[in-house]
Amino acid sequence: MSARRPPLVGRFTGEELALAGRNRGMPLEALRHDVTPSGLHYLLIHFDIPPVTAQWKLRLTGLLKHPFEITLEELKTLPARTERVTLECAGNGRGQLSPRYPSVPWLEEGVSTAEWTGVPLAALLGRAGLRSEAKDIVFRGADRGFDRGVEHEFARSLVPELAMRADVLLAYAMNGAPLPPQHGAPLRLVVPRWYGMASVKWLYAIEALERGFDGLQQASGYHFRSAAGEKGEPCTLMRVNSLMVPPGIPDFYTRKRVARAGAIEVTGRAWSGAAPIVRVELGVDGLWRDAVVEERQCEHAWQAWHAVWDARAGAHELACRATDALGRRQPLEPPSDLSGFGNNGVQRVHVTVR
Repeated sequence: MSARRPPLVGRFTGEELALAGRNRGMPLEALRHDVTPSGLHYLLIHFDIPPVTAQWKLRLTGLLKHPFEITLEELKTLPARTERVTLECAGNGRGQLSPRYPSVPWLEEGVSTAEWTGVPLAALLGRAGLRSEAKDIVFRGADRGFDRGVEHEFARSLVPELAMRADVLLAYAMNGAPLPPQHGAPLRLVVPRWYGMASVKWLYAIEALERGFDGLQQASGYHFRSAAGEKGEPCTLMRVNSLMVPPGIPDFYTRKRVARAGAIEVTGRAWSGAAPIVRVELGVDGLWRDAVVEERQCEHAWQAWHAVWDARAGAHELACRATDALGRRQPLEPPSDLSGFGNNGVQRVHVTVR
């Protein structure tokens, strides 16, 4: 296996731009929607979108009393559940860092909220009879390729107590319509509150193991690291974060904003995988004041917030930061991470008021 790619300083590479073309973010004006329209939901596709065959079946194997296979049609006859879930890419914000890890160069748009419909994973594990000696549940996607010299399918795992949560879904629909190919059709896992890498797409197999899963994307990928060579801590729950809809209108190339003087309502969303959001502050030129935070509509979805800005002529910097019920607050600057994971430093928007 080759070493991890070294950090970069300076202009984005052709490889990074090609990844950005395949893995698009959500336009920030889509923060106006409680539920992100499916066509605007962010995408992260590690390899290729695999073909779907008419013979597709989901296989449940390993340490199970009753291993079995099930078709999509059979899945759809089981009791369904719909969850509104905010998903954020663990690498969201990576492109703002310097030096940065060469990968998908997310700025801040790698987050969205959708309503996912499917069968609770616990129902299928219950039918299969998960054995007591099972230590890890592996979810295998049909997308296959190379990363750091290793050929593999994208696969991740959850320990049984997490896999058995009632809100973990095997989803076959998104926003009331069949799951689109780019979002994992015919079936994907949805793990609320965790970063998006846990929600394996193009799912074809679930395997119960007697040991911890050591696949590349689980054992060494998606870990917080401050220095090369560290094992690090695995990425799990989303860190507290917030974004605003940039006020005014943009310059096409720089995306800098221009607005008219007067009262401007600034709106946005805030979320945390650990606890509800209890406070959002709007900063104008370094001065912070509280915004109005709306009650959480759904347990696993972002919360809306709004504030009125008395915009006066001149150049201004707007920022927002959230605090959750556990007292965790966004840092003013991006936290250091070798791979650019978990960047929840405050968003900054430059606005010229005329």
